[in-house]
Amino acid sequence: MDVLMERIKHVVVLMLENRSFDSLLGRLYPGSADFNGLSGEESNPDAQGQPVGVWNQPGTDPVTMKTPDPDPGELWTDINTQIFGTANPPAGAVADMSGFVRNYLSPTEPPEHPDGREARSVMHYFSPEQVPVLSTLAQRFAVCDQWHASAPDQTWPNRFFAHTGTANGYVNNSPVHFPYKMPTIFTRFNAHGMDQAWRVYFHDMPQSLTLADLWPHLSHFRLYGEFQRDAKNGTLPSYSFIEPRYFPDAELPNDQHPPHNVTLGEQLIADVYNQLRGGPGWSETLLVITYDEHGGIYDHVPPPAATPPGPGPTVPFNFDRYGVRVPAVLVSPYIRPHTILRAPPGGPPFDHTSIIATLRKRFSLGAPLSNRDAIAPDLGAVFNLTAPDNQGPAHLEALPYATSPAELVRAREEPPNDMQCNLARLAAHLPAPGEGQGFLSSIEAHIEDLAALAGQLVEGDKHCQTRADSLHFIKGKMADLFRNS
Repeated sequence: MDVLMERIKHVVVLMLENRSFDSLLGRLYPGSADFNGLSGEESNPDAQGQPVGVWNQPGTDPVTMKTPDPDPGELWTDINTQIFGTANPPAGAVADMSGFVRNYLSPTEPPEHPDGREARSVMHYFSPEQVPVLSTLAQRFAVCDQWHASAPDQTWPNRFFAHTGTANGYVNNSPVHFPYKMPTIFTRFNAHGMDQAWRVYFHDMPQSLTLADLWPHLSHFRLYGEFQRDAKNGTLPSYSFIEPRYFPDAELPNDQHPPHNVTLGEQLIADVYNQLRGGPGWSETLLVITYDEHGGIYDHVPPPAATPPGPGPTVPFNFDRYGVRVPAVLVSPYIRPHTILRAPPGGPPFDHTSIIATLRKRFSLGAPLSNRDAIAPDLGAVFNLTAPDNQGPAHLEALPYATSPAELVRAREEPPNDMQCNLARLAAHLPAPGEGQGFLSSIEAHIEDLAALAGQLVEGDKHCQTRADSLHFIKGKMADLFRNS
C-alpha cells in the first residue's frame, strides 16, 4: 500500500445528481493545455442542422441556477443519441458527442404536454464564480478531468457501480427489478471484521437502499445531522457515503438534479467540507465529491471503451463503454493545490469503481467485486504531499439562497421526476418485518418473495402523482422499516 494512502483513516464520498463535467467545471482553467475543459467553441447541431454553441448566462438568479429547465432525457437510448447522434448506434460507431441538442428537443419519452424546451439550455455551463464552492475546492486541492460515469445509463445503474462494481445488466432505473442482490463494498467491511467501519448518511431517502445486501444493516444508516456530529466529534467511520436531499419538504432538494437549484447543492458541499475541516480527523481524511451521471447535459469528451463487469454478455448493452464525464473533486491535506488528476496513460480512466478500488486497497478488503473495479485506477496518485501541509480554507461560504414558502408549496405539488418516482417504488419494495418474526429471517423471506415476483411492480406507482405524496409515502415506509429493525 502507498505510504501516503495509509495515512488516510477516513474516506468520505458525497455523490450528487446528474451534472456533466463541462457544465460545472468546464471553465475552471480556461486556456490551460493541462486541463481538458471547454474552449468555448464547442457546439451541437439543432434539428435544422444549425450549430448551437456552449454558452454561459451570467448571474446567480434562480432561473440561471436551475439551467437546464426542463430536465434533459437520461434513459439509455437518450444517452446513445447524445453520444452517437442515434438511439441505436451500429457496431463500431464513433462517439462524436453531437446529439445533445436534438435529444433535448426530442427525448425518448416526450412529455404529455409541450414544455417549451429551448435548444441551447442543454449546452449551458456555469462559470467558477457561479459555483464558487466546487470551483474553490477543485483549485485548492484536486480536480479529475478524466472521471467518467461508469456506464451511459441512468442514476441507479451508475450508483450500483459505485457500490457493487456492476449494474447487473440494468440500463435504466425502471422497470424495477427488486431484489437487487449484488454484493456491496459496504458489507465487504463486515466480512473483514470491520462491522462499524462504514455508514450511509442521508437526508430523506437513501438510494443505496435499493440494494438488498444492505437491508440487514440498517444501523449503519444515519441522518445527515449525525454526519455533522460525527465529523465534529472525530467519530466518523472508515467509509462514509453521503446522499443529498432528493425531495422538497421543509427545504428544497440540494441534489443539483436538473432543474433543482445548483446553489443549494453548493451549500451542501460547503457544509460537508466545513464539518470535515473543523473536525479533529481532518488531516486523516479524503473527501471525494462526484456525480452519479451527466443527466443529459453536454460534455465534449467521448466516453472510451470499458471492461464489462461480468463474465458473460448482457443485453441490450454489455457495459463495454463508459458513460459521459462527471465532475470529480478530491480534497485532502495531502493534496497539492491545483492538482489535475489523470489515470496512467494507456489505461482505463477513473470512474465510480475507482472508489471501490481505493477502499479495497486502503482497508485491505480483499478481491475485486467485479471485473470493472479489478482494473479501475485507485486514488492513491492524488496524494502528492508528504505531510498534511495543505490545510485548505478554514471555512467556505456558499452563495445565499432564500426559499420562499410559495416556492416550497409549488415544488411539493409538482409531479415527481423519474428518480423521485422510483424512490417511491423502492419504498414500496422495502421489507417491513412483522411481529413475532426475527428481523433477519423476515428480510430473507422478503427477498425470496420479491424474487418470486420476477420483477413485477408492487404498489409505488400510485404514489407518483405529486412530490409531496411520494415523500409522505416514503416517510411512512422508512418509519416502518427502521422502527422494526
